[in-house]
Amino acid sequence: MREVIRTNDVVLISAVGALFEAADIGYLVADSHVSALEGSIGILPRRILVVDEDEAQARRLLRDADLGHVLYDGP
Repeated sequence: MREVIRTNDVVLISAVGALFEAADIGYLVADSHVSALEGSIGILPRRILVVDEDEAQARRLLRDADLGHVLYDGP
């Protein structure tokens, strides 16, 4: 799996999940439980991961939805 977004914005996570589901892109929201443990004060972001084969399509979909600015390209 490849990380495409790292964020604390739960609305963004929900919107991206809806986009991915509509496009039949396999994804996982990682670190949700860790984020809850730290009290949801925003220190630990959640990560949205996609199946390796769907990464290019997922990134294109996010750019087309004017969400290219939230893409995570790694360190």
